[in-house]
Amino acid sequence: MHQPLSYVHSGADIARSVVIEPFVTIEKNVEIGEGTWIGSNVTIMEGARIGKNCRIFPGAVISAIPQDLKFGGEKSEVVIGNNTTIRECVTINRGTKATGKTIIGENCLLMAYCHVAHDCIIGNNCVIVNSVALGGHITIGDWVIIGGLSAIHQFVHIGEHAMISGGALVRKDVPPFVKAAREPLSFVGINSIGLRRRGFKDEKIQEIQNIYRILFQNNNNTSQAVTKIEAELSASPERDSIISFIQDSGRGIMKGYNQ
Repeated sequence: MHQPLSYVHSGADIARSVVIEPFVTIEKNVEIGEGTWIGSNVTIMEGARIGKNCRIFPGAVISAIPQDLKFGGEKSEVVIGNNTTIRECVTINRGTKATGKTIIGENCLLMAYCHVAHDCIIGNNCVIVNSVALGGHITIGDWVIIGGLSAIHQFVHIGEHAMISGGALVRKDVPPFVKAAREPLSFVGINSIGLRRRGFKDEKIQEIQNIYRILFQNNNNTSQAVTKIEAELSASPERDSIISFIQDSGRGIMKGYNQ
């Protein structure tokens, strides 16, 4: 259902139960799933793929072309998962030929004035707080919380269940399960409260604490820490996830507590 004061291109594929408020613009080659609500003055541009039961609040601009001088007009997309909420004046740019897509997962909340640049991937159940700016090619794991007014450098990776303080300048990769704060951004503990809320048992939280004690608090360099973690701690999904994240880090990981 859409208001007569909105513009919906005939080439857009809109489910019947979608609600489109006045003064919305929806361009061609857009798909929107069942149950989604589009608030007034939203602009949804070519290449948007929006899931079911999403809420997009007034002033948001979805799937504008990248702010990348190398962009050559190639076909690309923004993909937004089911049950995601996008608040006022959020901007999400579509991908470039590098990956072809900017992806937002399911059950996410992007608060007002966030910017998500081209070729970013945001996992499921993430909260991106007001006025966070994501550069291009950033990858964010599931269950991440990024505090308001933070700026994330292009190509940074943030691991699952991490929590980043407000106003952070994120120049290096942030491993899974941690809290990050200070300037320059540093390890300040593991996200134990968040992990407990998500069903992690005390023994598992202790295991993660032991891993990061070796990595960040025992005066090891990164390669020494990885060797000790592999030698001293039994394999587990969490241990292996942390080791893989460190070994695959392109920008290097953030500083430790005592570094």
